Amino acid sequence: MSNLSSAYIYDAVRTPRGKGKTGGALNEVKPIDLLAGLLRNLQARLDLDTARVDDVVMGCVQPVFEQGSDIARVAVLRAGWDQSVAGTQIDRYCGSGLEAVNLAAAKVMSGWEQLVVAGGVESMSRVPMGTRGGAWSDDPATARALNYIPQGVAIDLLATMEGYSREDVDTFAVESQRRAAVAQANGHFDKSLIAVKDQNGLLILDRDEYTRPGTTVEKLAALKPAFAPMGAAGYEAVALARYPGIDKINYVHHSGNSSGIVDGAAALLIGSEQAGRDLGLKARGRIVAAAVVGSEPTVMLTGPAPAARKALAIAGLDFDDIDLFEVNEAFAGMVLRFMQDTGVAHEKINVNGGSIALGHPLGATGAMLVGTVLDELERRNQRYGMVTLCVAAGMGIATIIERV
Repeated sequence: MSNLSSAYIYDAVRTPRGKGKTGGALNEVKPIDLLAGLLRNLQARLDLDTARVDDVVMGCVQPVFEQGSDIARVAVLRAGWDQSVAGTQIDRYCGSGLEAVNLAAAKVMSGWEQLVVAGGVESMSRVPMGTRGGAWSDDPATARALNYIPQGVAIDLLATMEGYSREDVDTFAVESQRRAAVAQANGHFDKSLIAVKDQNGLLILDRDEYTRPGTTVEKLAALKPAFAPMGAAGYEAVALARYPGIDKINYVHHSGNSSGIVDGAAALLIGSEQAGRDLGLKARGRIVAAAVVGSEPTVMLTGPAPAARKALAIAGLDFDDIDLFEVNEAFAGMVLRFMQDTGVAHEKINVNGGSIALGHPLGATGAMLVGTVLDELERRNQRYGMVTLCVAAGMGIATIIERV
């Protein structure tokens, strides 16, 4: 590490999260416009000479149709940035936005590039989940050979294995909603939030749209388990064959304790110390370490804890050194497992709510969470934050940042 340059975060911005369905506020906005609009705002906010930017790296989990054909480069051009700025689109499933940040940091730390924009975009209302296909889920021979089950069945398998009850996961979800409502009311997201406007400058959305204040355990109890039909369609049999010690799956997850389907985009400016000095930019944070791991692919959702441990080992830190954690709330049971595996108290995790309350715009979420934890470290005058996500096909990703 001593031979590498440091990678600093000079700014982090994101759009609000809009409900990812027809009628959601951002459904009318094409993903290219979500991303290009965010880049324009980042430029204006920093008075950035875009010709100094070497690359733009954007995560996207459904990189087809409106989100295909290297949306990062096209967004650079659409935003009116200097044509010398390159762009690339990457996919590590739900970890894509954080992978973009980590790749940008690695580019800067290597010395090959001086200034990189990283982030992600996902318009889930316009390019729905599953649109792209792929061997992991859509090729029967591959799926059979690898004991594939959908993530919804996987999380209920995990909850069954760990003994998480319906009340356990619903109670966690209610707390996520409560924290998000408090954060929203007190402006904790305002520093990074960029309103989305139409071509005439009229406001489309300026706050996260998915939150459901007033959610209670009693209200959630009325929701039917969402993933039991998938299990009944044959996937439970696959899960039980892989884990013969389980008699049956107890289905406890539903739309109220799983991550919300939303639209959104995020962008961070990451650069070297020299680039910041040249452009008169003040660093807000530093990328300390990052890691990815593979985990058991049928359960699929246990990667965050080992990824976190790997990143901590690289940084020479321990869990106790981290002040705040952003653990993506793909499902309530997944975060309960992270806490169980690591011993990290809920009081340090997702202090402003998580994706259950705010939504999970797949390719953008990891980058959004970096901005969220950086804002909160600044607000609390604390030092270290960690962002970690579970990733499909059995992976985990984690990044440690330090407030500067």
